[in-house]
Amino acid sequence: MNEELLNRIAQALERLAPAPLPQSDWHAFLAYIWDGKAARGIDRLDAPALDLMQGIDKQKVAVVENVARLSRGAAAHDMLLWGSRGMGKSALLRAATLAAQTALPGSIALVQASPDAGLADLFGVLRGVNRSFLVFLDDLGFDAGDTSGVRKLRSWLEGGVEARPANVRLAVTSNRRAIVERHLSEQDDPINPRDAVDDRLALADRFGLSLGFHNCTQDEYLAIIAGYSAHYGLAYDEGDALEWSKRRGGRSGRVAWQYVNELAGRAERSLA
Repeated sequence: MNEELLNRIAQALERLAPAPLPQSDWHAFLAYIWDGKAARGIDRLDAPALDLMQGIDKQKVAVVENVARLSRGAAAHDMLLWGSRGMGKSALLRAATLAAQTALPGSIALVQASPDAGLADLFGVLRGVNRSFLVFLDDLGFDAGDTSGVRKLRSWLEGGVEARPANVRLAVTSNRRAIVERHLSEQDDPINPRDAVDDRLALADRFGLSLGFHNCTQDEYLAIIAGYSAHYGLAYDEGDALEWSKRRGGRSGRVAWQYVNELAGRAERSLA
């Protein structure tokens, strides 16, 4: 085989080989967004002050301590934050990360990704970085019958050959029913012995920390508004606040914040 032929074969193999992933500076930013091939740095992490997050006290203590452990290089759990919409699941993860960054600057970063956006590549890159990372999967859900996605994420969490590295933990927010979807027909179907449901249960069991977030009571809703109003120097009326929640169809931390935003608008104030 002559040298020219060997060169042509080598060039063909180079064309077939996947391009190397773009390099990112994993120490430069507070947070990142991973698109499956590269990371975009975020130099400002927007999060509410922890003391303003009311109605989720137990969840707040658990998440803040777990993220702080990760930032210190100590053993930490993967987290599943599930439950009612608008009760601060994603905001709490951002706030806890910001608190850990304030306590130990440069120790940890938040990386937002999705289960189908090259997590294996992301884990491979982060494995060699001397920093802790909280990989954030927001509003996780699987289509009916999707067992491959469930099993892949379960393998990354625990027990698989291609597990996430020691300096990385996963934080997932979801309505729990999106992971463990139950149907009455499961009990009567002799053909499908609940394999898909068992996969989802096994996935939920892989999280060392699983925290439920539930709709807030009227008192908790008003307490959230009171805290924000005092912080921003805004006046409010309880009856008006309750009427706002009725028009919005329910009470939650998000609805309370939207009301505070309305108060600031009425007062020609900015919340920035």
